Amino acid sequence: MKSFTAMKFAAVAAASALALTACGGSNGSSDKAASDEPVKIGIAQYVTHPSLDAVVTGFKKGMESAGYTGDKISYDENNAEADQATNTSIAGKLAADSDIDLVLAVATPSAQAVAQTITKVPVLFSAVTDPVSAKLVGSNEAPGANVTGTSDLNPVDEQLALLKELKPDAKKVGIVYSSGEVNSEVQVKLAEEAAKDLGLTIEKSAISTSSEVQQAAGSLDVDAYYVPTDNAVVSALEGLIQTADKKKIPVIAADGDSVKRGATATYGINYEKLGEQTAAMAVKVLKGEAEPASLPVETISKVDLYLNEKAAKNSGIEFSEDMKSKAVEVY
Repeated sequence: MKSFTAMKFAAVAAASALALTACGGSNGSSDKAASDEPVKIGIAQYVTHPSLDAVVTGFKKGMESAGYTGDKISYDENNAEADQATNTSIAGKLAADSDIDLVLAVATPSAQAVAQTITKVPVLFSAVTDPVSAKLVGSNEAPGANVTGTSDLNPVDEQLALLKELKPDAKKVGIVYSSGEVNSEVQVKLAEEAAKDLGLTIEKSAISTSSEVQQAAGSLDVDAYYVPTDNAVVSALEGLIQTADKKKIPVIAADGDSVKRGATATYGINYEKLGEQTAAMAVKVLKGEAEPASLPVETISKVDLYLNEKAAKNSGIEFSEDMKSKAVEVY
């Protein structure tokens, strides 16, 4: 789909900046992991929310499907709960563990911390919107170091077009986003570009912590909200939805889990499947079939339609039977 090609837009600009610490050290292979010995996976997750949790669930499911079960695999799971100091500490802890064969970094801030710290062990990221802008890879086609993984770049233009379809009279769309997340800044820019063709204006409010989400949402005088895959915002989504409910306006999310939690609708990614796809890449690395440096970043090419009827009715929207028949979930 057109939006998925947008993840390449920063490749040229950022490639020259990738002479970062993640490029140093070994080529990311693991003699132990390439053998039949048990492997140990370190997991660095940025914050708890359903989408990121689903990535980890899907990753473990994918590893199990590949035969990594029981005493053949162990996990060291860590969650920073959106605290940057903890995020950095987790990366250091995993770097110091000589028994770890591969690290899974879930979400952009965790991937950045891990990539800057771990250079001699393969790092697979997931739920990273734009790996090039985040300076994790040289390019999506040729990562170039010990880091690669899966992107969750969502079809922002299609999601905003869905909003226009559901609420044709919408003019102003509010976006609350974290100023500290590169992934969010990328999506805001994509939204601003897509809005021009749809006759929409983007109003935005930046936050530094999840505790500011509800207040930031309330400060925007808009006809609808768009919620990108922003970890701080999604972790506090209920506050934004409460504000939308009071204003009786729709919320278009970037992922299906957020629709289940009360957003109105989206064309979104299945994050459990994204985790499984990341596991398939990890298996190739662990078996010595590929090295991260030459293993292209992957995306999920198919997105699904998610609808929430209660949320729609609250904002005066009624889904057509045809639309409901196309949805994978109607909550």
